[in-house]
Amino acid sequence: MTHSDFGSGQERSIGRRPRWPGLLTALIVVVAAGIFLWTQLPSGGYPTDLSRIGEGRPTLVLVYDHFYVGGGVVMEHMNAIRADQNHEIDFLVADMSADTGQAFAERYEVNDGTVLLFAGDGTHVGTLHGPDQGEIRRAIDDSFGL
Repeated sequence: MTHSDFGSGQERSIGRRPRWPGLLTALIVVVAAGIFLWTQLPSGGYPTDLSRIGEGRPTLVLVYDHFYVGGGVVMEHMNAIRADQNHEIDFLVADMSADTGQAFAERYEVNDGTVLLFAGDGTHVGTLHGPDQGEIRRAIDDSFGL
């Protein structure tokens, strides 16, 4: 077979497909998976070290379960409050996907979206189930006088 047999004078590659569609698809899948995983992380970077309860500072603990939306909604309310109160109050998350978070939720018989308030000495002083921003602020004022 000669060049003239192809009709156009250009060599053609028989049976080879371009690689870029497969690479582009793989890139899209990796980016989409990364975005999905990123959106599943708790926003705001809350500490999950529940041993901080009772170390001298008032503490709010949000019970958070990745499989429900209530905790995420309450966390957004807490984000706004934390900006004002972070220097006076510890804000923690009891992550239900961890053994310590699960044990904490069982101990206080609560679930996703519940906020528990603790005095500086670790005394449990209040529980809010699915509170909005106003309810959290009132509870802080009533419990801690801040």
